[in-house]
Amino acid sequence: MKIPKTFLGYKRENGRVGVRNYVVILPVDDISNACAEAVGKNINGTLAIPHSYGRLQFGEDLELFFRTIIGTGKNPNVAAVIVIGIEPKWTKRVVDSIAKTGKPVEGFSIEGHGDITTTMKASKKAQEFVQWASEKRRIECPLSDLWISVKCGESDTTSGLASNPAVGNLMDKLEPMGVNLCFGETSELTGAEKVCATRGKSSEVSKKFMSTWSAYNDFILENATNDLSESQPTAGNIAGGLTTIEEKAFGNLQKIGKKIKFIDVLKPAEEPKKGGGLYFMDTSSAAGECLTLQAAAGYTVHLFPTGQGNIIGNAIEPVVKLTANPKTAVTMSEHIDLDVSKILKREMNLDQAGDALIDVTVKTANGRLTCAEALGHREFIITKLYRSA
Repeated sequence: MKIPKTFLGYKRENGRVGVRNYVVILPVDDISNACAEAVGKNINGTLAIPHSYGRLQFGEDLELFFRTIIGTGKNPNVAAVIVIGIEPKWTKRVVDSIAKTGKPVEGFSIEGHGDITTTMKASKKAQEFVQWASEKRRIECPLSDLWISVKCGESDTTSGLASNPAVGNLMDKLEPMGVNLCFGETSELTGAEKVCATRGKSSEVSKKFMSTWSAYNDFILENATNDLSESQPTAGNIAGGLTTIEEKAFGNLQKIGKKIKFIDVLKPAEEPKKGGGLYFMDTSSAAGECLTLQAAAGYTVHLFPTGQGNIIGNAIEPVVKLTANPKTAVTMSEHIDLDVSKILKREMNLDQAGDALIDVTVKTANGRLTCAEALGHREFIITKLYRSA
């Protein structure tokens, strides 16, 4: 297959390229959700993203929260943003940070005004933004402008044998073209962490990865958690034939291919700064959290291999779902964008599966809705590090 050198995307003010054109209504905190959702209902073409946090957080937990919220607004899949918060100071912090991208953004604080007045003012500005965004047109962009994140979920034996390696095949083909790639799931590399470390581009990167993984492992040990049964691996993993976290980890690792090395280790929701190539991000292995963190770092298309049938989507990053489990492909077909089960029947090889995945990925980047999008899966789950003050 001849890999396309371009795709059709939305060129943003800061040079990044999006594959969607959302006008987002972004609450700063949980008690601003109602107002944000009211604006979303008032103005067609907007997307309100409610969440559960943003109050009484502190330290690194607060910084991660801001990286997530601000990064969501900065993502190039978002054309413009209405920010709504209870208090003006944190609202302004979010607005000012998003504004650095050059995209339209306006903030509204509820305190001293109330929901009704705030909803009215924010709705007027949201209408203005939606009509402005509706004039945006896709243009031809080099494939190197595409940022792809990956994660697997509800993995089973077919994941490590076929669907994860299919993702790895895509990575081996797209990385030399300058595409920005990201994998994560720190906990689900347990047992394969030393092998994963050898894939670091330099000894410094490998040490940074091992330090990151060790911090997770120390957390588990410090909390005296010696029984992760049905958490790692999950009940679905076990039903699918995975008996240990080590088996799961080595299957997980297949997603980064056979040739490429990761060039940096990112904090959760941290934007990569070293150009095109593969990055590791320290993330939760819970699908909703992981995808939210990767989207907040700026990733625009997500590839999600599943065995038993995870149905996750994301608020702003389209999720391409693939499976090699023939039962899942039939019983959950409405969730599956690509069926690669023919690999296990020896009717398709990994090279062909990788090509098919590239084709689906480029079609998604060009505007084709994924199954998750069509079904309304817009999960947005913030990672919280510890209890509030």
